[in-house]
Amino acid sequence: MAFPAHQGDDSDDGMDEFMDKFTEQKYKNAFNENNWEEEFDKVPMFMKKAPEEIDPATHPDLACLQSIIHDDDRPLEEQAKSLKDEGNEYFKEKNYKRAVVSYTEGLKKNCADTALNAILYTNRAAAHFHLGNMRSALNDAVAAKKIKPDHLKAILRGAQCCMELHNYADAVQWCDEGLKVHPTDKKLLDLRAAADKQKRAAERDARKAKAKEKKKRSEKEALLAAIKERGIKLLEPDNPRRRGSDSEDDDADKDPVAAMATLDLDGFSSQEATGARVFMDDQGVLHWPVLFLYPEHQQTDFISAFAESSCFIDHLCVMFGEELPPWDTEQKYQPQNLQLFFEDHEKEHLYQVDLETLLLKVLQHQRCFIKSGTPSFIIMVKGSEFSKQFLSGKKVHRMK
Repeated sequence: MAFPAHQGDDSDDGMDEFMDKFTEQKYKNAFNENNWEEEFDKVPMFMKKAPEEIDPATHPDLACLQSIIHDDDRPLEEQAKSLKDEGNEYFKEKNYKRAVVSYTEGLKKNCADTALNAILYTNRAAAHFHLGNMRSALNDAVAAKKIKPDHLKAILRGAQCCMELHNYADAVQWCDEGLKVHPTDKKLLDLRAAADKQKRAAERDARKAKAKEKKKRSEKEALLAAIKERGIKLLEPDNPRRRGSDSEDDDADKDPVAAMATLDLDGFSSQEATGARVFMDDQGVLHWPVLFLYPEHQQTDFISAFAESSCFIDHLCVMFGEELPPWDTEQKYQPQNLQLFFEDHEKEHLYQVDLETLLLKVLQHQRCFIKSGTPSFIIMVKGSEFSKQFLSGKKVHRMK
């Protein structure tokens, strides 16, 4: 039996000739082995991340797919689902802003598929959650739960948002409502336990803060009563007029709590003085922050707790004892050489104080007014040239 020679030779020879071309020249549209990953990333199916802006000239295939997704001629349900899928892809890429845009566009379609709308709200809530937009995420969870009350993901997301917003009671309520329809869900049970723990802790902290504030208020009222009882006069920081005077406006009748709220150091920035305030010890003795001014050398000293039962010489002997301050190069500031004055802030008169006088007695003087809760005194070397010049032209009284 004879067979025809080389049956099918035309097709075989043609294929061989076509394949032989690859040995002579490369296929022009083939992927280059050096940049094949970049080339693959241009193909929509293999893209790791979609570009922010899609240029039809650069990404024609992707532009075509996007036009299909956003084709307004398709049924609304299809359009909304495509936008949901698009948002999911952005979400997987952690591009939460673009995901929010896609889910929002899907919701704008107002399709009749309530289950799909619930998913769009829930997914947008998740995207908002990852962006830190807790209020928006909570609003979307509420909207999803309204459409589908038993939607577990919406319930979980709502409870998580309440936790982040420190609304622990609301978080417990979300969990309780969810457990009615999902009684064995572990995530809900764990979240409910965590929310209840935080709720109890917040309530405990609120009780402590309230008790602390009550105690602070009580101590402040007791302190004000002690100051008033001693007849000590306070100057309002924002008003140079004295408090508790015999003026026609009768400042003594004003509520002292408003003035006491600002009893701290008025502009004095010494590190030792920061936060110092008048206080009353367990024995009922007042301790005042006291400022000493040395105008000759433009220096200051600050005593954070000067007991009202102490006299000035006690502190001055410590301050100018064995070791004199470095700015006193002439060593003139020794206790026996010092003069102490307080200023009448209303009349701008000076009152000289005997160094053996108790602080309380000075503060009770009818012309002594305490500014911003800090009594201040001027110290100079008696008989010095500076002292003479400083006191000249000023009306000086000797405190009795």
